[in-house]
Amino acid sequence: MVRPPRLREGDRVRLVAPCSPVPAAQLDAATEVLRGWGLEVGHAPHVRDRHPRLPYLAGEDATRAADLQEAWCDPDVDAVFCVRGGDGAHRTLDLLDFDAMGRAAPKALVGFSDITALHEAFAVELGVATVHGPVVGTKYFVGDAVAQDELRTTLFRPEHRTVLTSPGAHALVPGRARGVTFGGNLSLLNDGLATPHSRLSASGGILVLEDVGEDVARLDRMLTHLLRTGWMDGVAGVALGTWTDCPPDPGVIADLMRERLEPLGVPVLWGLEFGHCAAQLTVPLGVPAVLDTGAGTLELDVPGLA
Repeated sequence: MVRPPRLREGDRVRLVAPCSPVPAAQLDAATEVLRGWGLEVGHAPHVRDRHPRLPYLAGEDATRAADLQEAWCDPDVDAVFCVRGGDGAHRTLDLLDFDAMGRAAPKALVGFSDITALHEAFAVELGVATVHGPVVGTKYFVGDAVAQDELRTTLFRPEHRTVLTSPGAHALVPGRARGVTFGGNLSLLNDGLATPHSRLSASGGILVLEDVGEDVARLDRMLTHLLRTGWMDGVAGVALGTWTDCPPDPGVIADLMRERLEPLGVPVLWGLEFGHCAAQLTVPLGVPAVLDTGAGTLELDVPGLA
């Protein structure tokens, strides 16, 4: 993957809403935080839109796609921040002109949750590394000083964020493995299986996984689906993040993950604090890394941004 350049004070960034609508107050607050970092912050033309009939979408599919593509292709934009996840990313993908986007210089794309679909597409179609980090128009960024610092350091001083760990990180399946980081939200990866702009398999990668609001049976069905299709064959290792509001409790979720993933014979790390949680870790995607479950770390061979 091509690593996009790091940010510097004075750089211009664009806020886009490719999925669900963003609350106005959260958008304004995020804008002020990013301006406080010394960035020139622009808003996509339709970033405040709401779909006229489907209120869970931030405007029509065509306008969401146009805003994202324009931001990516604009040579004066140095990074693209997604303001919210939610729903709609897969619908947006179908309207992007990846040939045109491939002619643009790479830049950081930041977001998580539904943005997983974009991370996958940008890896597959553009060969660009991306940033699994807070969607800035939400509680996962606004008012969360730790998450803000994680993201800011990754974007401005990425060499200071090459060893990712959390206090409770430990082995579900012991071992050490090397591969390229990818993944994100389990639901989005499952929904994207065998669709355009999604990778054919997890082979050779360090898969990072998290989810929110899914009970253990639903998580089991999705993970089993990925396993039964052969998509997981050849994966080098798995780093598991947070499973917020996934009943009945984290212990049962951990048991499920061990039961389903241990037969793969690869290292599985539990407890990295990325995903739908406070103080989330920012995880660069598309970079070579070493997963060491004994140390409880995911260590990048190179910084996430150049």
